[in-house]
Amino acid sequence: MDDLFFPYFIHLVALSISLSLIFLVYKKKSLNIKFPPGRTGWPIIGEAWGFVMAGKRGTPEKFFNDRMKRYSTEVFQTSLFGDNMAVFCGASGNKFLFSSENKHVATWWPRTIKKIIYFPEHVDNSSIEETAALRRFLPEFLKPEALQHYIPIMDSMAREHLEADWCPHKQVRVFPLSKKYTFALACRLFMRIRDPDHVTRLANQFSLVTDGLVSVPINFPGTTYNRAIKGGKMIREELLAIMKRREGELISDIKDDAGAIDLLTRMLITSDDNGKTMNHKEIANKIIGLLVASHDTTSSSITMVMYYLAQHPCIYQKVLKEQTEIAMSKAPGELLNWNDVQKMKYSWCVVCEAMRFSSPAQGAFREAITDFFYAGFIIPKGWKVHWSVHSTHKNPKYFPDPSRFEGSGPAPYTFGWRFLFLCTMW
Repeated sequence: MDDLFFPYFIHLVALSISLSLIFLVYKKKSLNIKFPPGRTGWPIIGEAWGFVMAGKRGTPEKFFNDRMKRYSTEVFQTSLFGDNMAVFCGASGNKFLFSSENKHVATWWPRTIKKIIYFPEHVDNSSIEETAALRRFLPEFLKPEALQHYIPIMDSMAREHLEADWCPHKQVRVFPLSKKYTFALACRLFMRIRDPDHVTRLANQFSLVTDGLVSVPINFPGTTYNRAIKGGKMIREELLAIMKRREGELISDIKDDAGAIDLLTRMLITSDDNGKTMNHKEIANKIIGLLVASHDTTSSSITMVMYYLAQHPCIYQKVLKEQTEIAMSKAPGELLNWNDVQKMKYSWCVVCEAMRFSSPAQGAFREAITDFFYAGFIIPKGWKVHWSVHSTHKNPKYFPDPSRFEGSGPAPYTFGWRFLFLCTMW
């Protein structure tokens, strides 16, 4: 009996030794793995309070700069929106993230934000699937031929807006009026809504949504976040009603020039490779997402351009001279066109500088879809990733020249507004 048992005993000992060696090697390897330095803050809310309050005080860069000095100028760890998050810094971090799309990272929105924007049954949908669907529509909507069609519309609406809301007054508040104009323009281009009363009703609900996006996500009755969820629900229901009416008008819309078709209509009529069109709830989610991405950012940019022009009269005079020359070349009542916009070179440099110094958006989010290493640190699968304009925009290393936007412009991956819109959407 002992002779029969002995070989099994030897095998058992050998197996135990092998497993022990494997465990020791794995443990040694695990001890060498380093997570990005940083802290996760309080349970559940993490460092969200400091993140939100820095933005409300008008110093959002302080949240990032303090941690870059304390932990790392390449990548640091924090916790926002209930998730562990790695914040990538500098041009190298931006380049890595933008070149790793769907390889190491994928588009991600915080669940607290998706609860405001999306129908409840779509909150947990894959972000990869969401962005893949949107890619079918944006290239057609943003192609040069379509953009050329939008310029006269923008010009005519701007003239009407200035005549009605600016000219009659000696003093105006720029930001609220800019939001009024940009939201009306978005309603026109995205959904072909022209009725001012309809636009106002949507704008009132939308203001609740935008307020909630930058609030502490506490969903109790009466809180800003709770009101935002209710506002998002009302907008989605209104969009469903619009789509139901719009389907009866599609025949005439299809006969229009391709550039004249608004984005909502294009989503209704465009099908995938299998001939399947998007359902109405998915379209409503996309439209609200686009409104969020385009509305406050554009109105904030307009406001800051106006502010800096008032602070720097010499720059204002140069912009005025360029714009006056373009205006003088036009016939009475003639609207701006694509060629006119191409002549606004100095004006565009001023706009870029205003957006660099007072960026209307902070950055964008991603999710790690596999374990990967960056700057000697591991970013585990499932961790959230954030890039911020504040790690480059005010860094003299990247922007040393006062004429920084002339010629070839700033170095790649340093100026967020060259790629922020596409990053946010894609």
